[in-house]
Amino acid sequence: MTDSTQSVEIDPSTNPLQGFDGKYTVVARRYRPKDFTELVGQQTIVQALTTAIQTNRVGHAYLFTGARGVGKTSSARIFAKALNASADGSGHFDASSDVAQAIDAGEDMDVLEIDGASNRGIDEIRQLRANVAVRPSRSPYKIYIIDEVHMLTGAAFNALLKTLEEPPAHVKFIFCTTDPEKIPITVLSRCQRFDFAPVKSVQILERLQFICRSEGATAEEDALQLIARRAAGSMRDSQSLLEQILSFSSGKITTETVHAMLGTADESRLALIADAMIARDAASILSLVDLALNEGVDAGQLGEQLLGYLRDMMAIGVGGSTDLLRTANIARAAELSSSAKAWGTMTLLSAIQLLDEALVKMRHSTQSRILLEVAVVQICHLQDLQSLADLLRALQAGKSPPASMMPSRPMAALVSPDEKKKLEPEVAAMPATMPAAKENIDVAPQLATPIQSDVAPSTFKVRIDNPHVESAKITQFPDAQATAAQPSAEQPSAAQATNQNEQPIDIWLRTIKSLDGYVADCASMVVRIDALANGTWNILFPVGSDFAMDVCSQAEHRKAIEATVHSAMNRPIVMSFQSSSLSPRPTADATQQPIKAVVPQPHLIRKYAEHPMVKSLLKTIDGEIVRVDPAVIATTSAP
Repeated sequence: MTDSTQSVEIDPSTNPLQGFDGKYTVVARRYRPKDFTELVGQQTIVQALTTAIQTNRVGHAYLFTGARGVGKTSSARIFAKALNASADGSGHFDASSDVAQAIDAGEDMDVLEIDGASNRGIDEIRQLRANVAVRPSRSPYKIYIIDEVHMLTGAAFNALLKTLEEPPAHVKFIFCTTDPEKIPITVLSRCQRFDFAPVKSVQILERLQFICRSEGATAEEDALQLIARRAAGSMRDSQSLLEQILSFSSGKITTETVHAMLGTADESRLALIADAMIARDAASILSLVDLALNEGVDAGQLGEQLLGYLRDMMAIGVGGSTDLLRTANIARAAELSSSAKAWGTMTLLSAIQLLDEALVKMRHSTQSRILLEVAVVQICHLQDLQSLADLLRALQAGKSPPASMMPSRPMAALVSPDEKKKLEPEVAAMPATMPAAKENIDVAPQLATPIQSDVAPSTFKVRIDNPHVESAKITQFPDAQATAAQPSAEQPSAAQATNQNEQPIDIWLRTIKSLDGYVADCASMVVRIDALANGTWNILFPVGSDFAMDVCSQAEHRKAIEATVHSAMNRPIVMSFQSSSLSPRPTADATQQPIKAVVPQPHLIRKYAEHPMVKSLLKTIDGEIVRVDPAVIATTSAP
């Protein structure tokens, strides 16, 4: 790390304050690179161009593309000097020669710079075509540099095609553009394309330090880092900002000066706002935003900075290196990592999305402050989406969620304060702790008002309208079925040895209980299994159960079923799922009543959706019940 301040005396030989006309020249022009050694951040392109000259493989047309301020036009001029000012043709030239200085001043007769935005018509291109036949006056080549070439009209491009494809041997074209997509493919195919990358912040910082030393200015390194990050890869933007701040600060550049000039917030203030978001302290955030705006920070700039800070927090939180930081200082990497872990990736992503949407609205509104305040308050009231996603993932996998993810009273943490009083009687009647999850979650015994239905419901499939939370599936049983669904000492497990007299259908129905609830429901619809001599089971589904057969036939579900049955049989079984004309399998319990008609699906959805606890859950996770799957259609008689 270099010293935070640095200053040297002005060196007139390296810092000519006057341009070619004897008047003051801005920093961006005075420190424009004069040769390839001064070009920053484009070493690959420099090597390609110099090698082309040295090996005599110079093409007739080049296209330089990239963002603003990365060196496209400067490279075109340097390339032109390497072609016309090189005494031995090797590409090395004297920057003080007459030809090189004339090209830098834009006065050379053989290097013509054309602005594509103001000379975009077919008439200008016709004049160009008429002049290409004229040989250069004193240089080996006549070079045309067309800046912003994408601004030419379609007719102008068409008029240029033939000349561009077969120009005279003494003519070279160099096109520069920030928008290559607007150039016809017929032109692109006739050019050698070079894409200029954004300049790295470290390289911009080194150049700004060199300029400060040459200008005799004192600058804090943190202040120059702010300028370099603000430039976003553009060397010209960084130099323009530096000159603006030099004029404002009278030769002494500090971090406070940069923030005051740019209307941005100090990084420590961004960290305080982020901490308040994580703590969900909306009042503190509004106070911090108000203080920043009263000190002259622009609301839009504050929102942009905050978005960049949260982006850096995300990058560090997912395991990225400090090289990925764009807004925050590298010294805050540990703090960013801690904040990201405390907030959670899912919640952080939602906060970034909310802030980005607010910034889009702020660009088209006169009430940018209000929109920013609304956005940060919304972020403070975000649910802990990371914990919710982890909980749902654990439920789907049939695992017991960690104790830290389970509320001390079921649903108590998911109910809004306004509904808490309405649900106090039912919440008070619940058990003190949530039972450990096994294969399914037994919800029905915990409901103060059990759901009554002629159908024994098995599964709610909840669709959550949030891109960062996966869909959930909550399985529910009546009391008798909940007891039967849990393995006991009297019931053999899937891994235990099978009885020799046990039929394949009995083995099947016993072993599938260890599968995921949804797959087990589909597999339980099998009505018959024909065991063949070659170790193949023909597994038959009843009529109208094509969906269940398709679920069992899916690769991941078939693999799980085969592993379970193989473990029970102690030998591999080849399974063949087939549809049949058989009726659904009746229950084996002789005490059961006749099968009742299935309650229509909308009726079940309405019945369950109206229960207060289910309603609170759906409101909290912003979901809805989209399907209720009956596991057992028949009801058992009372003892």
